[in-house]
Amino acid sequence: MSPPPRKILHVDMDAFYASVEQRDDPSLRGRPVVVAWRGARSVVCAASYEARVFGVRSAMPAVRAERLCPQAVFVPPDFTRYKAVSRQVRAIFAQHTELIEPLSLDEAYLDVTRSKSGLSSATATAEAIRAAIREETGLTASAGVAPNKFLAKIASDWRKPDGLFVIRPHQVEAFLAPLAVGRLPGVGKVMEGKLAAMGVATAADLRTQGLAALEERFGRWGRRLHQLSWGIDDHPVQPDRLTLQVSAEDTFERDLTLDELEPHIRRLAEKTWAGHQREKGRVARTVVLKLKTTDFRTLTRSFSPSTLPASSRELADVACALRARAEQPIGTRYRLVGVGLAGFVDRDGFVHQLGLFKSAGLTD
Repeated sequence: MSPPPRKILHVDMDAFYASVEQRDDPSLRGRPVVVAWRGARSVVCAASYEARVFGVRSAMPAVRAERLCPQAVFVPPDFTRYKAVSRQVRAIFAQHTELIEPLSLDEAYLDVTRSKSGLSSATATAEAIRAAIREETGLTASAGVAPNKFLAKIASDWRKPDGLFVIRPHQVEAFLAPLAVGRLPGVGKVMEGKLAAMGVATAADLRTQGLAALEERFGRWGRRLHQLSWGIDDHPVQPDRLTLQVSAEDTFERDLTLDELEPHIRRLAEKTWAGHQREKGRVARTVVLKLKTTDFRTLTRSFSPSTLPASSRELADVACALRARAEQPIGTRYRLVGVGLAGFVDRDGFVHQLGLFKSAGLTD
C-alpha cells in the first residue's frame, strides 16, 4: 500500500521586516514603509503593502523605490529585532511539529502529517498557527496547505496578505492545469521564454508535450518539468538542512578596480571565517570569490586547495589570488565583492581521506 499523502504547510510572514517596523512604531501604520538604508547603492530589504501599491519591491535599488514612491518612509533594517520575532514564530511552529524547514527569517515549510498538537486536519493546524502568530507577535502570516512543498508554497501566496489557501490531493491536477509555467519552481524568465517558443504557457500545455519530448529537449530538467506539471514532488521537509555555503559580500559606495579590492576581501574573509567556525564537525573544501561589475555582470571564481585554509588570513590570501582569474579587461570596475566557503564535508571523513592521499603520495 502506498503511504498516505503528506500534509505540508508553507507559512510566510506578511511583509515581515516592514510589518515589524509598523508594529513597533504606530506612526508608520497605514503609510508606505521601505526598509532600506538610503544611498545610491542600497537595495530594498522589504516594503509594506502600502508601498507595494506603487511598485516598490524587495531587492530593487533604494533610489528607484524613492522615485516610485516619493512619500515613502525609509527605515534602516534592524535584524536583531527581526531575528527575535523569527524565534517567536519558530517556537509556535515547534508546538505542532518537529519537521520544520526554515527558508529564511520569515518563511518555513512544516510537515504536519503527524501533528504534535493533535488537531483534526492540516487546515486546522495552519489556522491555529496563524492565530497564535497574530496573538503572540501582533503580526500576520499567510499559509498554504498542500500534499507537497512546491504546491504549499504556491498556495501560501494565493491569498496574501493574511490569507489561507488549501489544495487538497484530489484538486491538484485541476488547480495546476491553468497555472502559468512561470509559477512553477525553477522556471525563470529564460526558461519561460523557451517554453513560450514551444507554445507552452500553462501546466496543462506542459502535459501535452509528454515526458519523452521534454527529456529530449531539456534532459533531466525536462523530467522535473513533467513532474511539476502533474503536481509530483517527493522532496521531504528537511529540518536539519546542511549548510552548502557561508559567505559575506558588500556593495561599494563607488566602483573599485581589481587592485583596490584587497582590503575589502580581507574584511569579508573574517566574517566568512567566523560563520565557518560555527559549523561544528564540518569543513569547507572550496574558496569562492564573487564579483559584480559596474554593468551588473556577476562573476564567480572558485578554488579547492589541497590544504584547507586554517585561518581567515589564509582564506583571504586564496580569495585575493582568485582575482587573477577574473579575466576582465584592464580598467574594469566592480560594484560588489563577496567571499565564500563552499563544498562542506564531514571533518573526520575529510581528514581520514586526506591521510590516505598523503600515504599514497597523491598530495604535496
